[in-house]
Amino acid sequence: MSNHEEQTVVALMYDRPGVLNRIVSMIRRRGFNITSLAVGHSETPELSRMSLVVAGDAQTIEQVCKQLEKLVDVVQINDLSNENIVQRELSLVRVKSTSSTRNEIIQIANVFRAKIVDIGQNSIIIEITGNEDKLESFYMLMNPYGILEIIRSGRLAMIRDTESVKSIRKKKAEEKRKAEEEAEKERLINPVFEAPS
Repeated sequence: MSNHEEQTVVALMYDRPGVLNRIVSMIRRRGFNITSLAVGHSETPELSRMSLVVAGDAQTIEQVCKQLEKLVDVVQINDLSNENIVQRELSLVRVKSTSSTRNEIIQIANVFRAKIVDIGQNSIIIEITGNEDKLESFYMLMNPYGILEIIRSGRLAMIRDTESVKSIRKKKAEEKRKAEEEAEKERLINPVFEAPS
């Protein structure tokens, strides 16, 4: 694994003053490079969930998790680096526009399923959601028009419901087995005789 690969950690922590500062200070003191940080309320009152992306290898992420576990305010740590996850990022992009380029910009935004959230005389603000590759591709296409401002939420990540995936696969396998049994019964009841040559 490359030293520059990005690893994702999700932490559940108490929603108290100074908690985020303590977490970031601890990570900074140990020289870990945070590339993305997003925090918001969770489904549980008084608890917030933080999605943290750190540049480094498996050993780096292990150290980050160990350090986070030492903090009293942190309730739960999940290293999502090797998990099957859904990840998204929200971005607002202000793009320079004129009467001659506005329609082109809107068409490109539609292709990316982005939303136009504001249109001014000289610029358009576009909201786009997706993974990092999608956002970077969108920025690349907007660059020739002139990107005036970009703001990104940081990576949000959640483990996929693997039990649901397993149950769907099991159901499909069961359906296939039943279909094969029915076909075998049909073959035994109504055998196909080949015509003599």
